[in-house]
Amino acid sequence: MASLKITKKHHKHINNPFPSTPKTLPLIQGTLLFNSQTLPSHHVYDLGHDFQLIWSSNGGGSLSISHTSNPSRSIWSTVPGRAFVSAAVADTEVEESRGSFVIKDRNIHLICNHQTIDEIRAVQESDYFTFHADGHHDSSVSWPVILIKGRIFNVKERRMRKDGSFLHESLEKKAGVHAKYWALFDQKNSNQVGFQVRFGKPNGGQLQKFSPRSYSYRGFSRKVGRIRRLRVGWCGCFSRKRVIMAVSSAHEEHVVMKNAASLDFNRICITYSSEKNERFYGFGEQFSHMDFKGKRVPIFVQEQGIGRGDQPITFAANLVSYRAGGDESTTYAPSPFYMTSKMRSVYLEGYNYSVFDLTKHDAVQIQIHGDMIEGRILHGNSPTELIEHFTETIGRPQELPAWIISGAVVGMQGGTSKVRDIWAELQVKDTPISAFWLQDWVGQRKTVIGSQLWWNWEVDSTTYSGWQQLIKDLSAQHIKVMTYCNPCLAPVDEKTNVGRNLFDEAMNLDILVKDKKGGPYMVPNTAFDVGMLDLTHPKTAGWFKQILQEMVDDGVRGWMADFGEGLPVDACLYSGEDPITAHNRYPEIWAKINREFVEEWKSSCLGKQKEDPQEALVFFMRAGFRDSPKWASLFWEGDQMVSWQANDGIKSAVVGLLSSGLSGYAFNHSDIGGYCSVSLPFFKYQRSEELLLRWMELNAFTTVFRTHEGNKPSCNSQFYSNERTLSHFSRFAKIYKAWKFYRIQLVKEASEKGLPVCRHLFLHYPEDEYVQRLTYEQFLVGTEMLVVPVLDKGKEVVKVYFPEGERCSWKHVWTGKLHSKQGSESWVEAPIGYPAIFVKDGSKFGQTFLENLRDYNIL
Repeated sequence: MASLKITKKHHKHINNPFPSTPKTLPLIQGTLLFNSQTLPSHHVYDLGHDFQLIWSSNGGGSLSISHTSNPSRSIWSTVPGRAFVSAAVADTEVEESRGSFVIKDRNIHLICNHQTIDEIRAVQESDYFTFHADGHHDSSVSWPVILIKGRIFNVKERRMRKDGSFLHESLEKKAGVHAKYWALFDQKNSNQVGFQVRFGKPNGGQLQKFSPRSYSYRGFSRKVGRIRRLRVGWCGCFSRKRVIMAVSSAHEEHVVMKNAASLDFNRICITYSSEKNERFYGFGEQFSHMDFKGKRVPIFVQEQGIGRGDQPITFAANLVSYRAGGDESTTYAPSPFYMTSKMRSVYLEGYNYSVFDLTKHDAVQIQIHGDMIEGRILHGNSPTELIEHFTETIGRPQELPAWIISGAVVGMQGGTSKVRDIWAELQVKDTPISAFWLQDWVGQRKTVIGSQLWWNWEVDSTTYSGWQQLIKDLSAQHIKVMTYCNPCLAPVDEKTNVGRNLFDEAMNLDILVKDKKGGPYMVPNTAFDVGMLDLTHPKTAGWFKQILQEMVDDGVRGWMADFGEGLPVDACLYSGEDPITAHNRYPEIWAKINREFVEEWKSSCLGKQKEDPQEALVFFMRAGFRDSPKWASLFWEGDQMVSWQANDGIKSAVVGLLSSGLSGYAFNHSDIGGYCSVSLPFFKYQRSEELLLRWMELNAFTTVFRTHEGNKPSCNSQFYSNERTLSHFSRFAKIYKAWKFYRIQLVKEASEKGLPVCRHLFLHYPEDEYVQRLTYEQFLVGTEMLVVPVLDKGKEVVKVYFPEGERCSWKHVWTGKLHSKQGSESWVEAPIGYPAIFVKDGSKFGQTFLENLRDYNIL
């Protein structure tokens, strides 16, 4: 009987500053067995219309999938002689602290690591659909589907040959626990193969001879049908658990749950081949690495952490709040997707916790917390094709309205008078402004850690007196107002000027996430606790859309839709769904509700014949999962430190921008200057003027150019701090506007193909090994501009690499110098105000961009 232990450490304030690596299931390795009398030594199976699956008995047996357009190139293959499916039973422990989560494998009760292949059979797609779709038969489709059946098992004793290999007959004779499995491969479209693996219940004793009827395809296809219905109807039935024990103390709370059913597999693994020099990119928005070969990559939405390994801040964060520092793998927006330098790509469907183990030079192992695995194998001849094929399925962002990418988004706080004062200063410098983003529109409260927002989503009439008039005056100059909200609500009993008490309203509607006792689950958040909206409740979406409607009725045209990463893993949801599975899906539902409101508002404007593209709505998010790009207007990278460091400072903002772009997040950006400041007796993280200026230079070449005062505005240098910062901000807002014409093209391309605005050079120069090793050093804007930002304190020169395979020379924007040697490095001066920017010589983009810079008196 496997157990689930949840430990909540929200209030544990003295901790090990160097937490140990979580105990995880080791990479499972086993032997592949097959009957040479029933399986051919070599056979090619048609897999749908465009793919083929090849079985070969060489080297102990292996499978390979290729596209018929290039049969000699494998897009997925197993390791010869090794089991490619395996399963285990293990206890699970989850440690949770204020949006940070650690998932551990505790006691491993069973591992079935060896595998037999008893049959490989082609089944017509028409037969598959007959049983998948509750009897519906589509006679117009008849694609071969490949069904592989066999058993997995473990052994108590193994006899070894002198060469180190195991005797196959010994394995069968010593078999202990075993279970049937079914693996299905089917073509989804012309560039994707789906795979599903499901297991029967484990049984003890010797392996038995199963009749063909016991492996009937009809039975499996019915199971597949149930699997798919669960995936589409995500509020469906899940295995019930019963609470065995609950213990609480002053600092920790423990909940242990055990499966009420008999022993079932709850760890599923699929293992396949890789090459030693193969590089792995993607996995959503990652901040520390571009290439993940040699690493284990957990896929779980959570807070990114404070420092993420950068010292001394990670030490301090972990000391005062359990694992608050995070690590190299923690992120708000992971995705179970990757592509490699060998043009191979895989992604998982569903929302279960998973780990991609890339630690072996010759193999990949995906470990799933669940009882089955489902995913897709992609075909593509280039990185751009792979992104197109991936986003064709998961969805692509809609085009951004022109107003959000026309000028600076001025993020500031302080109330009506301060906004008007700053606006006047920016007007003097003729600064192009898209919007004022005013996150403190709800008012601020004093807490033990400083000033924080009132999480009650209505305007604070004291802080922003004359709110509607301010919006009207800005709108008259084609400047929008943007605000802030998130899916949590705080009690506002101590607030004086309250119009609607949203927490009480949600309580009365019973739409807050519940705890095990049936009350509202009060989630700790820094200095106060909040209730979290149950997004699976049928009343929640409509109620929250009314809040957004009131905001938009005042004239607001955009907002930050914050958070979404912190659903507690022991919460009780209206849907009855397993909260650990729901956790990864929560930010997608949060995005979907916001998107639905945007579309409904647009439709209402059409109905009134009042639609104006300049009035279109925009929201931006930090939390996400695989399908989030389909729903969110725009992303930002969350809370970087105000530092030069690699794991959580300005460098990590570039890595996050590029890794997310490879994962379908086409529109992304970071807070100019970073967000998180720290003031402790022995060290301080405060935004310096130099860091602010360099971050402005970086973000002038991203999708959105937006400032943020940070969590401690008074400690940080701001764009309005002095004449130098204000002039620099205005200058780079103009540089940002100078390539608006190209940004519009890239935004349209993203909506059609899923390609990001800001691109790792690997997308267009995949054969260049130097390019494959790049992380934050430089990036492309589209295909036409090369950006090499200054990311180190005190540096005024950068090393630029000009990739192999580019026919055009690169022209330095400020000096006009041409760099024509492919595959070469060059040191280029980059004083403050003149970052190293290059355009392709003779290109239409380059000519127009330079002309616009001259028009703005930049050149």
